[in-house]
Amino acid sequence: MTKKKILLDVDTGVDDALALILATQSRAFHILGITVTSGNVSLDQAFLNTNKVIQWLNLDKSIPILRGSEKPLRRHPLYEHRVHGNDGLGGALADQPVQLPDGGDAVDFLIQTIEEHPRELTLIMTAPLTNLARALMKKPGIAALVKETVIMGGVVQGYGNITPVAEFNMYVDPEAAKIVFHSGLPITLVGLDVTRKARLNEKHLADLDDSRFGSFVRQATAQYFAVSEKRTGVRACALHDPLAVGVALDPSLVEKRAYYVDVETNSDLCDGQTVCDFQNRWGKAPNIQVCTDVQSERFLNLFMKTLKGE
Repeated sequence: MTKKKILLDVDTGVDDALALILATQSRAFHILGITVTSGNVSLDQAFLNTNKVIQWLNLDKSIPILRGSEKPLRRHPLYEHRVHGNDGLGGALADQPVQLPDGGDAVDFLIQTIEEHPRELTLIMTAPLTNLARALMKKPGIAALVKETVIMGGVVQGYGNITPVAEFNMYVDPEAAKIVFHSGLPITLVGLDVTRKARLNEKHLADLDDSRFGSFVRQATAQYFAVSEKRTGVRACALHDPLAVGVALDPSLVEKRAYYVDVETNSDLCDGQTVCDFQNRWGKAPNIQVCTDVQSERFLNLFMKTLKGE
């Protein structure tokens, strides 16, 4: 079977790390590279975490990992240590030795990789969209060369996870999201509407305990579980970024509908809100395939079997 060519863009905190594990252990992808931006943590920390995870997995060193944007296009960085811990991985892999690669720019790498694989490449974006927006600003024509873009971000029918209406990735750099949404890229938006239905719980942790990844998942998610339980009353954590990888693996996991979606960038109350025109009141052509439902149990089974090596 021909492997799907992908490029991952991450701000490696806990769920990015789980997404990297799912993507690499699925054996279904040819990973052409990983680009890193600030988001959950600073660029330096996200770059360190990404290399830690990949080297811990003993993956082929030919997978390039490149540093990208230190801050959003126009705004100050905003980090989510409350969920991901001071190091972004909840203290997991604290003793993991790591060698950091030199050189290379994520934006230039994005452009080059897209141009070298016209209409073959799937972009899986699990971070604020700063790197991709900068690539599009530099070379708008790459939008027509991308096969698909799977974005973890936004929420169209529910509440936010950083403000009452905004999802974190969109809120951190809404100007970048607006550029990406209006670029002509073929986009599938995997938002909180579906990721909140895919929750890792204590039973899942117990089932993973005897696996290669059990200790890491339990330690990395401990703070995430506590924050989620305090907020929702449910002891479980949403697999936001892993679901984006899951959708790239198997698009039939979700139901999608094409809508016109924009991002608020100029509001005291609603910055970062993804505004979906469900009734076509603006009369604009759809620009995004919005995930509206997910077969959560099937995805969780895929996630668990992949991490258990089944």
